[in-house]
Amino acid sequence: MTSEVRWHGDYYQGKGVLRVHILGICGTFMGGLAVMAKRLGHTVTGSDANVYPPMSTQLEAEGIELMSRYRAENLQVKPDVVIIGNALSRGNEEVEEVLNLGLPYTSGAQWLAEHVLHNRWVLAVAGTHGKTTTSSMLTWILEYAGLKPGFLIGGVPLNLDVSARLGESNFFVIEADEYDTAFFDKRSKFVHYRPKTCVLNNLEFDHADIFDDLEAIKKQFHHLVRTVPGNGLIISQEGDANLTDVLKKGCWSMIEQVSIKGKNKTVWSVGQAAAGEGVFEVFQAGHRVGEVTWPLSGLHNIANALCAIAAANHAGVDASVAVQALCKFKNVKRRMEVRAVVKGITLYDDFAHHPTAISTTLAGLRGRVGKQRIVVVLEPRSNTMKLGVHKSTLLPSLNQADKSLVYMNSEAEFELDIDEFPMIKLFTSIDELVEKISSMAEAGDHIVFMSNGSFSGVHQRVEERLKTRG
Repeated sequence: MTSEVRWHGDYYQGKGVLRVHILGICGTFMGGLAVMAKRLGHTVTGSDANVYPPMSTQLEAEGIELMSRYRAENLQVKPDVVIIGNALSRGNEEVEEVLNLGLPYTSGAQWLAEHVLHNRWVLAVAGTHGKTTTSSMLTWILEYAGLKPGFLIGGVPLNLDVSARLGESNFFVIEADEYDTAFFDKRSKFVHYRPKTCVLNNLEFDHADIFDDLEAIKKQFHHLVRTVPGNGLIISQEGDANLTDVLKKGCWSMIEQVSIKGKNKTVWSVGQAAAGEGVFEVFQAGHRVGEVTWPLSGLHNIANALCAIAAANHAGVDASVAVQALCKFKNVKRRMEVRAVVKGITLYDDFAHHPTAISTTLAGLRGRVGKQRIVVVLEPRSNTMKLGVHKSTLLPSLNQADKSLVYMNSEAEFELDIDEFPMIKLFTSIDELVEKISSMAEAGDHIVFMSNGSFSGVHQRVEERLKTRG
């Protein structure tokens, strides 16, 4: 039996209907791959250590069989190919069974490159911060312009309500992560994507669990630059010294820069913009192309917007149309997402897990709410955070908050000295944390929960406590 899938007059000639099994299927990236494989006509199954909503229900709705826990018996019906997520390593029972049975296996990034991105105009968004938001902005601009792009994003754009789709045109937007590809491929995932349009948003040290130092990350970013064709475009932040170093290693493509430092005749730029006003003018080589009015805050989001506008322009979308699209942009789930307003207290859910992201996010909120009280509830949960790499800059990054409550979970391998930070309190108990937040919250407060994980459901627990509080 053969299958044939068509988009925009182009055909992907597969090798028939395959049985595809995905290890780590409930992650955003791998879940998106699962949906694409299903839409390409394949039979898709998958396993994960924790199978739970919302990803589990989304996948089941697609007719994808899910298996809880990694077990050798999950492979009793032998798949034609196994896609292995980068969170899995040797010693995992199911990984070992794949190897022992001699089953064909690949990484998610490589499968995507070979079966979805091949022969398409790939627009990749890379950088330490803002990848998800910028990818979402870019995708929405292309969608607004009627281009119906495919995309795979590590979050859910509120304008689109899904994190991935094949699309109906030649354009495909990919969030280009520098994390390693798989246990058998230690290159960064983004070297597989071969973009024609490549955004380099910013570059700092992160992922200390896989990179020894900043130079190691720069090397991977240079590998990405090497894959962009001569008729392609690299979009870079003006003034980012680390990106400058990467491009000095060699660049064979056109370069356009963006700047948030005021109108500039040589780059994509903005007029005088404040962190919290939600309004900014956009200039292309010194010429005004429009004004964005939106609900987002922060200079970092303005920089993200300029990158998205520049990338969309390379794909043929007039900058004035991109500005119109961003006026209707609703942001991304878990990016300063308002979860609830209870008795005048606003609760936000945010994914920030690096001191720079924390600082810029809070600066944006401060610019928007003025003197109203900001309370941060932070879980240093990323692998880099847990190793203590950022402990010297973590506490200063909270300076815009009036009070900060930091949850030190049992996996943290460092201690924080808060003697010089009287507005910061440490907690080792979720119950005590919930009690403290619920008792101190007042009408007019803005409470920001920051974690790149579920944070033990603390958001929901606080919301319920506030609703029942006298």
